[in-house]
Amino acid sequence: MLRFLASRLLRALLTIGMVVTFAFVVLRLSGDPAQIIMGSEAPPEAVAAFRASWGLDQPLWVQYLRYFLAILEGDLGRSMRDGRPALDLVVERIPATLALTLPALLIKLGLGIPAGVTAALHRNSAIDRAVMLLAVAGFTMPSFVLGLLLVLVFAVQLGWLPSGGQEGWRHAILPVVTLGIGGAAALARFTRSAMLEVLGQPYIRTASAKGVPWRAVVSRHALPNAAIPTVTIIGFMVGSLIAGAVVVESVFSWPGVGRLLVVAVANRDLAVVQAILLLVAATMVTANVLVDLLYGALDPRLRAAPKGVR
Repeated sequence: MLRFLASRLLRALLTIGMVVTFAFVVLRLSGDPAQIIMGSEAPPEAVAAFRASWGLDQPLWVQYLRYFLAILEGDLGRSMRDGRPALDLVVERIPATLALTLPALLIKLGLGIPAGVTAALHRNSAIDRAVMLLAVAGFTMPSFVLGLLLVLVFAVQLGWLPSGGQEGWRHAILPVVTLGIGGAAALARFTRSAMLEVLGQPYIRTASAKGVPWRAVVSRHALPNAAIPTVTIIGFMVGSLIAGAVVVESVFSWPGVGRLLVVAVANRDLAVVQAILLLVAATMVTANVLVDLLYGALDPRLRAAPKGVR
């Protein structure tokens, strides 16, 4: 078990390192932040002084080495816009993002899993077709299209809800629903597939042949085994709590991490973008490690597997 956990943690650290390196190189090859921040009419001397003050005149490998050593010391740099620590700018936006993504996650779980289970238990029926039709529609519709559609109906036409901003709980309803519908649709499709695969296994037929009530077969045998592959997509949803609201926050003018990322990329605020990407990568790999550990808790075969298999 310790070897399994150590390998997962090592893989997580390597993944974070690759994300940090990729973001560092791409951001510096995508344009000169000094020219963008100072403006096209700034004197060349002022631009050169700005680049020198932020170390942008150094070779790329020197900049990377300084950045990597600073990360090891817990320093993620400062914003080129206002000089504040990049980590502080990101941390103060996290509560706003979680205020959308956590309720949206509850909607995904509360709608997606029951809908998928219901569709699987009524395979090829009108209920199954209706659930899958709604799931396909919700899954394929881009979040910004769904968000604009909800604004048009509930904010513009009906006037029931505000179209954007963060001034109260009513402002969060439309973005939360926008985030929740797409995830619930994806989870419903995945849960249905997992349930259908489990319901076709021999041990399900054996339990039914022994006279076990169908409800007990579903609750004791089908659902626990179908939960194993479903945990993967749930883990991805948990890992994307920070990064999953980029588009929705922009549509609804919600002051969260996603909107901060869009603004920072447009302004080439390198330290802020790198801090957000590091946070997103750390969240994703942590969720993946937890999913791997949950596999062992849900499937006794993994816990009993020989050392060589793990």
